[in-house]
Amino acid sequence: MSTVISCQVLGPVGLTLDGGPAPAELLWRKHLALLVYLARSRRGRTREHLIGVLWPEKPEAAGRHSLNEAIRVLRRHLGDVSVDTSAGQVRFSTQAVLLDTDRFEELAAAGEWAAAAGLIAGEFMEGFAIGGASAFEDWLFGERAAVRQRSMEVFIHHAEDLLKRGKAGEASSIAMRALSLDPRSESALRLTMRSLVLAGNRSGALERYDAFRTRLKEELESSLEPATEALAERVRHERSPRPAAEGRIMDLAEELRAPLVGREVELAQLLNIVQVACRERQAAALVIQGDSGLGRTRLTEELLGRLRLDGIPVASMRAVEADLKEEWSGVFALARGGLLQAPGVGAAPAAALSLFADAIPDWADRFPGARGHSPTVSPGRSLRDVLLAVADEQPIVLAVDDAQWLDQPSMLALLAALRDLAAAPLILLLSTDLQPKRPELDPLRAQLGRDVRGATLRLTPLDLGALHSLARHMLPQFTDVEIERVVRRVATDSAGIPLLAVELFRAVALGLDLRGLSGAWPEPLKTLEQTLPGKLPDTIGAAIRVGFRRLSPVAQQVLTVAAVLADRVPLERLAHAVGLGIPEVAVALDELEWHRWLVCDSRGYTFVARLVRQVVARDMLTPGQRKRIEAAAT
Repeated sequence: MSTVISCQVLGPVGLTLDGGPAPAELLWRKHLALLVYLARSRRGRTREHLIGVLWPEKPEAAGRHSLNEAIRVLRRHLGDVSVDTSAGQVRFSTQAVLLDTDRFEELAAAGEWAAAAGLIAGEFMEGFAIGGASAFEDWLFGERAAVRQRSMEVFIHHAEDLLKRGKAGEASSIAMRALSLDPRSESALRLTMRSLVLAGNRSGALERYDAFRTRLKEELESSLEPATEALAERVRHERSPRPAAEGRIMDLAEELRAPLVGREVELAQLLNIVQVACRERQAAALVIQGDSGLGRTRLTEELLGRLRLDGIPVASMRAVEADLKEEWSGVFALARGGLLQAPGVGAAPAAALSLFADAIPDWADRFPGARGHSPTVSPGRSLRDVLLAVADEQPIVLAVDDAQWLDQPSMLALLAALRDLAAAPLILLLSTDLQPKRPELDPLRAQLGRDVRGATLRLTPLDLGALHSLARHMLPQFTDVEIERVVRRVATDSAGIPLLAVELFRAVALGLDLRGLSGAWPEPLKTLEQTLPGKLPDTIGAAIRVGFRRLSPVAQQVLTVAAVLADRVPLERLAHAVGLGIPEVAVALDELEWHRWLVCDSRGYTFVARLVRQVVARDMLTPGQRKRIEAAAT
């Protein structure tokens, strides 16, 4: 049975012999250099070539003696069969020496980016050198450059895969490793910036950009690529709800912000549909269905954040129950929610611009000449005409969260636009609860994936695997046994609903002991919306109370006011009811968004889930406080 040498060269050199430590004589520098050089030269090398590479300073006889002695050492440990010196060539048999670079290439060729990235521990033969052997040093330089480039590709692919699965924090770490391999790579810089922004660290992304730009100007007197400059501009304008560092008491809770888990497949599917639709310039529709608390809003946010960073204009809104009775409220909300910033809007017909300019101040400021023209077209027709102008220039995404509350005229207008712009890159995203039923969507659901590009995704509760992943992230100090115990309890109390599972894990991390609280939930055949807070297990209310008390005092105050007021509350009204200035309230709202108590659209702030609003209103307020808030708000 032949001996096998395994050699790690992706980083500092390491050697094992049949799985055990390698003898000292194999680790001598020139023996090790010969071993790796021949392993990377599968067809073999002549003796004269090897002497010139490794022993150029010696006379020919002495160099040949040194080579023979090195070959003798290799034969002693590998066996005569594994070291072939026939026909003037020196070569190894196929499986005599296993380099981690070979496995690395196999994994990369198969697209197994995570496994390939896991083999990279640094530069090729990091720290290894042989003095006086310039030919070997030249070879080493070339090998390092090639492996560095391949490692960069692997890191970038791996980070992109992580982003598609919603793991922005992990993606940013991998992207920064790629950037460290080549500090001048703008593709690695862009990936790092995107990952950091999606992980909530917009300031960190801009810091990386500024440092890169300064270094490039000083070292090369060169400017950045247009794609990098464009991304930096988008990052500057991308709103981040991450709370400011100064004066914050949320250090621990911030670390516990939950990643997107259990929705990696859905996110990748949505991204793929959008990317293909944009590339082929065809309309597409995406319908995300699921009960409240199952993560529709979070999945929508993750998708839209990526599309905005990729330079695709997004107009979005979140409907509330009051919108159902307000005709055209959805159309005007989308017009306020980003449509105006889409390139190509100015090419829309004057009548369409006039309708929006008469109703929305920002449109009037952009198109002052369009006001007061008494448009004769409907809001639905105006929206279609504007979308046609925008889609002629580049793709456009319209997104409606909680679309079950969208008014009927707006819903029909969006479906008509999707039909009329079938040959244009219009992407319609509707995130909707199953109740109340919207029969207008039935024909669209039936056509998706067949006559209309797109898909309907039905979200389900998290399985035990996803809950384990979530627990490991939010409870890093717990042992495997403790994780298993907590996951079983959380699975019971949360029914796998992400919103509740996250609150429970966060509360456990902050000290909540689940053992003394009752569970046994949910009630059969009832959704989260149908289950009143009083019928939830004690653990849910306790978890929400723990999270509430970790908020800053102003954030607590703002949250209780939001719980008393309407389903959607504008910033100005919140500030008035709280009795504080808008800047101070805005900082508190950023904190509440970051920890997913509230979400925001162009018209105001709403609770992520009604259940949370009900628990806050029930447990965090006295009747007197409620009356005072109502009085202050009016």
